[in-house]
Amino acid sequence: MRSALRTRITFTIVGFALLGVVLGAAVTFLVQGRPVALAVALALVAIVAWAVGRGAARSFVSPLERVGVAATAFASGNHQMRADVEGPREVRIVAEAFNHMATEVDNAVDELKAEERRKTQFVSDVSHELRTPLTAIRGAAETLLDGGVEPDDQQRFLSTIALEAERLGRLANDLLTLQRIEGATGELPLHLVDLRLAADRAATMLEPLLEDRNVTLSVNGRPPLVLGDVDRLQQVVLNLVDNASRIVGEGGHVVVELTAEGDRAVLSVIDDGPGIPEADLPRLFDRFYRADSSRTRASGGAGLGLAIVRAIVRAHGGRIEAANMPSGGARMTVVLPAIAEEPYVG
Repeated sequence: MRSALRTRITFTIVGFALLGVVLGAAVTFLVQGRPVALAVALALVAIVAWAVGRGAARSFVSPLERVGVAATAFASGNHQMRADVEGPREVRIVAEAFNHMATEVDNAVDELKAEERRKTQFVSDVSHELRTPLTAIRGAAETLLDGGVEPDDQQRFLSTIALEAERLGRLANDLLTLQRIEGATGELPLHLVDLRLAADRAATMLEPLLEDRNVTLSVNGRPPLVLGDVDRLQQVVLNLVDNASRIVGEGGHVVVELTAEGDRAVLSVIDDGPGIPEADLPRLFDRFYRADSSRTRASGGAGLGLAIVRAIVRAHGGRIEAANMPSGGARMTVVLPAIAEEPYVG
């Protein structure tokens, strides 16, 4: 505002100076009896005043009008429209503020569109996951209802119904778990957690399953403590180890490494399996995504395990990354903020 005020004062001073010169000449001409010269002088005053005022108005109003045109275009749906940052300082401030607001609105609209696409894709994925087991259950049930099925076939169809119903139950539980984590408002039951304790408990729980798959699991190291929900962090280890044990196959090895990285606690799950295709790495933690297309739904689950892991890690203020090892196999790395206190044993 001070810049515009100085501009107006300058124009006013110049205008009065010119007016004073012309009026002085007019008085002189009048005294000397030259009325025609007086009229000419007054005309000159009017012309000068009009020119000065028009120039001042144009220098201030024209850039402001262009900002108004940009705002109107943006409001009409042209979200790429931006105002030219030029003219007096005050107009430039308005133009920059408009451009910043337009960028924020544009980003918000893009995010809403992306979220809508994610929701649509999620509904489509859930529908697809439900269709296969429901089709199998219906086919088996209708065959049994038709009658005339041999006892051995009856057992086979009943097993199909039971297995597919169990898979539907797992899918429902995974979806509820994911919704509770992602839909939460951040109120985790926070305690000081020893990740080594969580990893050891997960290893104990998975021991029968790993023996059945003939997979060897080892847990090494002791990281600094973290602040979080011990049950959720234990689920992170469970899901990562279970996922790795599916991939390595019979006779494979899975290692859980616990280390410190500055003020961070690091949990890594390493396997000696075939690794992860590079094209799959960016989408590995997406819902319903299966990195190995050769795995069936029966062996690969619903594709929600790693999505749940990412949601839990993010809820704890951490991050998770996936990479292939130079010597073969894959590595999942969870990094969490560390706390230097006594461990929580709950």
